[in-house]
Amino acid sequence: MKREVCGQKGENFSLIPYLLQYKWNYVAGVIVLLLVDLASLYIPQYTGEIIDGLTAGTMDMSGVVPVLFRILAAGFTMMLGRFGWRYFLVGASRGIEYRLRNDMFRHLETLSARYFNSHKTGDLMAHFTNDLQAIRQAVGMAVVTTFDAVVMTIMVLVKMVVYVDPRLTLLAFIPLILVAVGCYFYGIESKKRQIRRQDAFSELSDKAQESLAGVRVLKAFVQEDADFKAFEEASINNMEKNLSVVKLRAVFGPALDAVTGVSLLLTLVFGGKMVLNGQVSIGQFVAFNTYIGMLVWPMIACGDCINAFTQAAAAFRRIAAIFAEQPDIVDKYPEVGEGEQIRGDIELRNLTFTYPDGEMPVLKNIDLHVKAGETLAVLGRTGSGKSSLADLLLRVYDCEEGMLLIDGRSIREVPLSLLHRSVAYVPQDNFLFSDTLEENIAFGLEKRIGEHPELRKRIHQAAMDACIHDNIMDFPDHYETVVGERGVTLSGGQKQRSSIARALLMEAPILILDDSLSAVDTDTEEQILENLMRIRRGMTTIIIAHRVSTLQKADHIAVLTEGELTEYGTHEELLALGGFYAHIYEKQQLEQELQEM
Repeated sequence: MKREVCGQKGENFSLIPYLLQYKWNYVAGVIVLLLVDLASLYIPQYTGEIIDGLTAGTMDMSGVVPVLFRILAAGFTMMLGRFGWRYFLVGASRGIEYRLRNDMFRHLETLSARYFNSHKTGDLMAHFTNDLQAIRQAVGMAVVTTFDAVVMTIMVLVKMVVYVDPRLTLLAFIPLILVAVGCYFYGIESKKRQIRRQDAFSELSDKAQESLAGVRVLKAFVQEDADFKAFEEASINNMEKNLSVVKLRAVFGPALDAVTGVSLLLTLVFGGKMVLNGQVSIGQFVAFNTYIGMLVWPMIACGDCINAFTQAAAAFRRIAAIFAEQPDIVDKYPEVGEGEQIRGDIELRNLTFTYPDGEMPVLKNIDLHVKAGETLAVLGRTGSGKSSLADLLLRVYDCEEGMLLIDGRSIREVPLSLLHRSVAYVPQDNFLFSDTLEENIAFGLEKRIGEHPELRKRIHQAAMDACIHDNIMDFPDHYETVVGERGVTLSGGQKQRSSIARALLMEAPILILDDSLSAVDTDTEEQILENLMRIRRGMTTIIIAHRVSTLQKADHIAVLTEGELTEYGTHEELLALGGFYAHIYEKQQLEQELQEM
């Protein structure tokens, strides 16, 4: 079932749909936040009233107690309110982060091989961590700081004007105007530094991921020290870019404090004179100084929200670039008809293909026909286009219309879900997930083992057909053995046979083996091929290999030379032809005889 991605509209990607999903959270959160700010606004006033009453002798303890209860009520309102706005606003930001992360992952799954060939894994991981965190801060706590920076400042100034004195308020606020100017320039410079910081983090993430994935190669070639130096350079770059952000904050924060200090100093000097002249009471003067202190947080919040929004702007630009990417491979007819199936008839008509970022064609004018149920073997030197042919059959890449037909119709007209369900594939790079062997073999099934334990019998049979069952039973945990990342705990042959078992379990009309027997010995290879011929009878199988022993039992053998079909026929016909196939056969036969001696 296709899942609609919220907010994704190609280049018009926006956060607005995500925000609208939590609109009532934001409404409730802002209302609660307003109540908290209003409650905090009255505490200095009540304190001033008590001071004035006690100083003038117009208030005794019976008059103080009700005011104290009002202060307690305001404090209790602030306590509950601070829990409330965190629940609504921070909760909404976490929900937006959750949905945005899921949608971004879903969108990445739709992109074609070209995108992943040109984007490093570490860089993509940075989008899911650092960038999403920046977005979350912007739609969560930054909303709070922005509200306080604007609304709280206005309310405090109004209270200072109404309750104390307009002239003293104006005098105290003049220095704070400098904050607005400073925030503007701070925002411009902060955005530049945030972009550089996030790029440095992506480089560091990619370097760490690549080094850890290739740690065995590093050790084998004794390159630990050289790799550490490269990692250290990326780490230093990341540190320097983070420090540049921290230094900017370190300058801006004390500057805010200095401006606030100047404002407070002016208040003490001129406000003190007004108290001595009787223009302002002592209680009002104390309350006024408290209000000046309350303006410090909005001023700091001003810098924090600018910092948060500049980080989010840089992160949004990177995330929007992902959503702007569109897949090269699209469904022309996505709907699968009831009972629609693929028989496995494959026809290549003057097939010519050039990779999107390439200049020279890797396949040139290939014509051949594999009838449903036949086995085609493909032989060729490295770089002759064998794997490219497999990629086209899987629609990893697209060729021109009408060059590749499945069951008599263009492969572009076959729904992708039907095509991928009907083609089992064992790649050269056998990828196993960090899970149990049982789950890895059952990966291609629509049903899960936990819900359908009867599948275990089929899994074991597929493992037997792939000649991996005995090896699995030798492991202490048998089929529950957890393989390491990318199957690192298994040998090359065990990974290949596990991948073959996974493909056989699908019972797909078309099976493609891309050099999938290169790491097994000849006896095991012969047994697997016999099993394939038995269980795949009536189904189409394409075997790509370098060893003639793997190919000779196929119905037809195609030899590719620099992307062209140079020989085609049965094993006997190609031997009689005396070309490349016959030469390779004789050479490999001689090598086998020497090994037996």
